[in-house]
Amino acid sequence: MIILVLNCGSSSIKYKVFDTEVIAEVIAKGLVERIGLNDSIITHKPTGKDTYKNIVDIPDHTIGINLVIEALTDPYHGVIRDIHDIKAVGHRVAHGGENFVSSALIDDKVKRDIESCGELAPLHNPANLKGILSVEKLIPGVPQVAVFDTSFHQTMPDFAYMYAIPYEYYERYRIRKYGFHGTSHKFVANKAAQILGKKLEDLKVISCHLGNGASITAINNGKSVDTSMGFTPVDGLIMGTRTGEIDPGVLIYIADKEHLNVQGVSDMINKKSGVMGITNLSSDMRDLEIAADEGNERAILALKMYAYKVKKFIGAYIAAINGLDLLIFAGGVGENDFNLRKMICQDMEFLGINFDSDVNDGIKGRDMVISKPDSRVTVMTVMTDEELVIALDTKIIVASLGT
Repeated sequence: MIILVLNCGSSSIKYKVFDTEVIAEVIAKGLVERIGLNDSIITHKPTGKDTYKNIVDIPDHTIGINLVIEALTDPYHGVIRDIHDIKAVGHRVAHGGENFVSSALIDDKVKRDIESCGELAPLHNPANLKGILSVEKLIPGVPQVAVFDTSFHQTMPDFAYMYAIPYEYYERYRIRKYGFHGTSHKFVANKAAQILGKKLEDLKVISCHLGNGASITAINNGKSVDTSMGFTPVDGLIMGTRTGEIDPGVLIYIADKEHLNVQGVSDMINKKSGVMGITNLSSDMRDLEIAADEGNERAILALKMYAYKVKKFIGAYIAAINGLDLLIFAGGVGENDFNLRKMICQDMEFLGINFDSDVNDGIKGRDMVISKPDSRVTVMTVMTDEELVIALDTKIIVASLGT
């Protein structure tokens, strides 16, 4: 089955095409950038062929997806014969609210529910919905599946997801912790268990998805029981440009002193904070590692703060699930920044983590055990693949239709 996976942002479309009959082989991937802006570009990478790039006006998502289809069916850099070879389309959807505990076949009700969650994820859900509607126009009748970032976390108990604010705000606005990166956390936990030859349901797992956006999830009996991101993706860990958890009184104080309106506060906590705010240098950990090696004190501080916050959440989640069997590092930073992994795992022997610095050093982009053989807790780096999860969920749901 040929499945097109789409991740539509406000001005971009990431895509991968899978042949799920060949162990979910990726046959093409690409990126449409600067939709609605000058110098829009599509970069198409067919497996086994040269990369194709085209700078062209792309005023909206429908035209962007049409360009993707043209690239996929092109006689030179295409990978399928025609549009009808695409048997299903899977979409990454940021927010499913309390409506979705799993992936869903897209129909009119699902589209309405995605739209209703738009105010909870204003930068993501409207764009995700645009992608769905565009596919309806371009490939009428093709089954579409929505895979939600939030659905994996719908197993959290109420005492973990509720906030200590007047209960009426939950009843009126559904204000609670939702969590994100669920697709990634689910994937790496299952993958790590398979690598170790164990059942995920038998393991106590803490999964650290560390990237420009970052979150940690506590998984017990194969289910998410708590996660660091909250009502929005700004909560929890320090990130590239996001604050992570913060005393809300600080925001009130700064807003008063700096005369910031709601949008000003939002911009500060989402776009101007995190390691970028601390260093005024970069939101990219690679840049901070270089600067720290050169003696930049604020880069050193940012790395220490980042590692400390991750370590705190690990400790808290060990308490929440009453132990730990497996600690996973995933995401761009988790998979590649061996120095940061070492900082996080230092002095945690009392928790059963016997980290192997020699094995860890230099490990980038590999599925690897980085704890010593006698470690009571297994520590691993695991390559995440959210698009693969979307493709496999899409295949299962579409296959169940019997078409």
